[in-house]
Amino acid sequence: MKIKVRIPSPLRRFTGHNNQVEVEAGTVNQALHRVVEKYPDLGKQIFDETDSLRNFVKVFLDQQDIGSLSGLETPLDKANEIRIVPAIAGGEDAPPRLTPSELSRYSRHIMLPEIGMEGQQKLKSARVLVVGAGGLGSPLCLYLAAAGVGTIGVVDHDLVEDSNLQRQVLFTVQDIGQSKAVCAAEHLQQLNPHIRIESFETALTSENALEIIRHFDLVIDGTDNFPTRYLVNDACVLLKKPNIYGSIFRFEGQATLFNHGDGPCYRCMYPEPPPPGLVPSCAEGGVLGILPAMIASIQCTEAIKIIAGIGETLSGRLILYDALAMSFHEVAIRRDPHCCLCGDNPTVTELVDYHQFCGINANAASDNIEELSPEQLKQRLDTQENLLLIDVRELYEREICAIDGSEHIPLGIILEDSPELAKNQPLVFYCKSGVRSAQACTRYEQLGYEAVFNLKGGILAWADVIDPELAKY
Repeated sequence: MKIKVRIPSPLRRFTGHNNQVEVEAGTVNQALHRVVEKYPDLGKQIFDETDSLRNFVKVFLDQQDIGSLSGLETPLDKANEIRIVPAIAGGEDAPPRLTPSELSRYSRHIMLPEIGMEGQQKLKSARVLVVGAGGLGSPLCLYLAAAGVGTIGVVDHDLVEDSNLQRQVLFTVQDIGQSKAVCAAEHLQQLNPHIRIESFETALTSENALEIIRHFDLVIDGTDNFPTRYLVNDACVLLKKPNIYGSIFRFEGQATLFNHGDGPCYRCMYPEPPPPGLVPSCAEGGVLGILPAMIASIQCTEAIKIIAGIGETLSGRLILYDALAMSFHEVAIRRDPHCCLCGDNPTVTELVDYHQFCGINANAASDNIEELSPEQLKQRLDTQENLLLIDVRELYEREICAIDGSEHIPLGIILEDSPELAKNQPLVFYCKSGVRSAQACTRYEQLGYEAVFNLKGGILAWADVIDPELAKY
């Protein structure tokens, strides 16, 4: 039968801050061990080396001490809940005290009965990791810092660019060209000197994800690509960490909570990623500047609720937001018992190569397609070589910047209709960074065209090396 196991506040850090876990069991012993199977770190807190209850832990079944019943073998017939009650004496686990300055700063929180002094102290004790300091990560970090989350980790390997400032409100013009992780730490520390910022100037990878994430209580996903999104999800499941998800595109956004209690993970909703190039990124498709703030606010709200142990979370509920219609919709998502990661019989038990999993071969262009550097293309154009330069980006991208003399055929048309091109002259394709144009090259090579080239690094590389006056986006 199903039974709820109540987790006391001192032990919730071992259960991903869940205050209850629902399991199938026939006895108290089975129920407790099913919980420990989900959260192994909890086991040594309630059981000793002989697998007996520790002397300072009491267990109650529907308000009755199991010691007065049949102990751990007490059957669960018609029982409603099990409650674990450890001895509490303060000491080193006592919540951190708030200074007079903090009491003043957080007074509006403390006035809320749902948060109060205890909730604010929990926020000060919390460690939250934000993966990505971009559109979502910028407002996320600002509100986490303002709320008084004691330690905020920021993972990002990018540099601040001019095009970021339309939505990444954590940065300023003076930050352009600087490390996002470093600038984030500086600005957040200025916003709230009472907190600690841990910056990671690196991409999150299969090699470092577990080591970085294991030191935080929960993770907020501010990523903008599928390989990192699956990596964050898998690492959180393996480490038993809540994963607060958000995504944005053009005028729409999504938010939910993964791997919390008995809720689903990202793979339950999307077992496999879409084919490369099918779903454009915000860099390719655009995004309303204010949209990330809306979704990030939802994510940050979830984090505060989980830390403080209040309210109803988004676990099992996906919020869909449409800025143009100014509408919110909610759909139910459920844990898949057959999920390869969090299901009853998982087959994914370690981190994998997520670029390969998502069908992205970082060396595909250089391995299979002949490339021209910006300098090589410039030399050929200067000698008036009879080549055809084709821009495969969308029209709105071309309106921002384009290489003089290029023709425009969007990638979608190339992949669908493959317009006939002259076979007696070299074809050079380009896009923003070289990924989409590589697909165009592959397509025309398949059609028998022999002299096909990809502009290495796309128009961004061209702007860096050849035409610095060209607008970048």
